[in-house]
Amino acid sequence: MHLISESTLDGVIERGFVQGDVPGILWSPAHVGEPAPVVLSGHPGGLHKSAGGLVARARVLAAGYGIHVVAIDAPGHGDRARSPEDEAWVDRMQVARAAGQPLGDLVADFNASIAERAVPEWRSVLDALERMPGIDLTGGAGYTGMTLATEIGIRLAAADRRIAAAVFGAAFARPGLVEAARRVTVPVQYVLSWDDPEIDRESGFALFDAFGSADKVLRAVPGPHSRVPQAEIDESTRRLVAQLGSQGG
Repeated sequence: MHLISESTLDGVIERGFVQGDVPGILWSPAHVGEPAPVVLSGHPGGLHKSAGGLVARARVLAAGYGIHVVAIDAPGHGDRARSPEDEAWVDRMQVARAAGQPLGDLVADFNASIAERAVPEWRSVLDALERMPGIDLTGGAGYTGMTLATEIGIRLAAADRRIAAAVFGAAFARPGLVEAARRVTVPVQYVLSWDDPEIDRESGFALFDAFGSADKVLRAVPGPHSRVPQAEIDESTRRLVAQLGSQGG
């Protein structure tokens, strides 16, 4: 992991880095005694590692709970250029949206393509984090994120035993993702946006039912997935911290 920038504000150290050719940000508490856990924070589709809500939650985890947080740009997002194949996919989605056609299958297939590339990238980041002083991965890492980040996170948790707890939400329950969910056995919270016009409730129920976890919680909240109530974000953060065994906060 090559660190390229560092700044400190309000008790949080923010470091930009590049892992291979993948850009990311690591937020850490400015005052750390014993090594602390880390949470991987995924961004929704169309956003990036510096999205406002993601940064706000990262700073709460770092300053309020003493936990490290890391985010990376998914393929074709943020500082990463889209491939020609990605551009063609986006064009198809724009045409379908303009024609008023359903986007579910197109979005699900596109997200699955991104996740296939992103999972190895996250595993490489975890490899690097294991070697960093001040970060404790002996009890595993947390993961949080919705939509595209859920597609990536479910597949990552199914493939890498270092994921110890997760918060997911707002993903299409296609066969490949349901099969991956069956292999997820860590504690899971699933946020179901009850009034979402884009992602059907049945997908949330199907994914939640598929998780192989003995400890899983489904939380239905009003509104679309783009406007999860702050109270729910706070609650899922507290539960994730508790599952990681943090003594902070």
